[in-house]
Amino acid sequence: MKKIVILTGAGISAESGLGTFRAEGGLWAQHRIEDVATPEGFARNPKLVVDFYNARRAQAAEAAPNAGHLALAKLEAEFAGDVVLITQNVDDLHERAGMARVMHMHGALSGALCAACDHRWPAPMVMAPGDPCPNCEEPAARPDIVWFGEMPYDMDEIFDHLTGANLFASIGTSGNVYPAAGFVAEARRHGAQTVEFNLEPSQVGSQFDDLRIGPATQTLPIWVDEILAG
Repeated sequence: MKKIVILTGAGISAESGLGTFRAEGGLWAQHRIEDVATPEGFARNPKLVVDFYNARRAQAAEAAPNAGHLALAKLEAEFAGDVVLITQNVDDLHERAGMARVMHMHGALSGALCAACDHRWPAPMVMAPGDPCPNCEEPAARPDIVWFGEMPYDMDEIFDHLTGANLFASIGTSGNVYPAAGFVAEARRHGAQTVEFNLEPSQVGSQFDDLRIGPATQTLPIWVDEILAG
């Protein structure tokens, strides 16, 4: 086995205390997705959207990587082949756990994006509506987050990795959101073995060869040790 491609979703960050879309009482539960996670919502009320992501950024800064994040970092460091990590998460817990290469297909809380010229730069902890772009100076700064209706980042490179994978692992994803929900089918089509880690089978769980039910903080360290033991 030469190449492992891993997809992580909200489930792994939830074990560090970061809420998912569907969690009751969390940040997402207080807002409609249409209001805070679409270009139209930002156009209607940029302050609401910027404040929402400021709150998410502050929450993420207080969270710590968990045993699942640390296990994946250990796999990247010690596996003899190639480990590619793709995440739907916008926090930086994988990086803080020690992962050297993380592909953020839905953007990152740590980034700002100019809606006028597409320039990207590190976001301050607190953004404000109308912040100027350091490149074109237009007051068009927005969080560098891929919202519903926008194209995820790095899709060509991601599909190249999926076609070359020997093993594809999906961790803490619902299987509801495309294109990520289609990654398992793409990997299988090119001969990869597939494994899902979740608290319950996802919407595409039947497409996986192996299903590991339980918290990622418990299942991932065991799986990583199995891989590294050969």
